[in-house]
Amino acid sequence: MKTLTIKIPEEVELQKAKMIIAASLFEQGILSSGQAAELVGKTRRQFLEEVGKYGVSVFGENAEDLKKIGNIDIEV
Repeated sequence: MKTLTIKIPEEVELQKAKMIIAASLFEQGILSSGQAAELVGKTRRQFLEEVGKYGVSVFGENAEDLKKIGNIDIEV
C-alpha cells in the first residue's frame, strides 16, 4: 500500500476530504467499494450509502447519464 501526505487548510474537514478522494477513485474504477471504504474508515455499506452525496452512482452511471435518463418518457 502506498502513502500519500496532503496538507490541507485547517478549515477543511479531514473526513470530507478523504471521502471526496475515495469517491473519485471509486468512480474511476481505481478502487473497489471495499478499498474506498477502508480509505475513509467506514464499512463498505456506510461508504456505499454516503457516496451518492458526492455525485457518484453505485450503479456506474454518472451525473450526465442520469440527466439523459431523466428526459426519457417511459410508457408501460
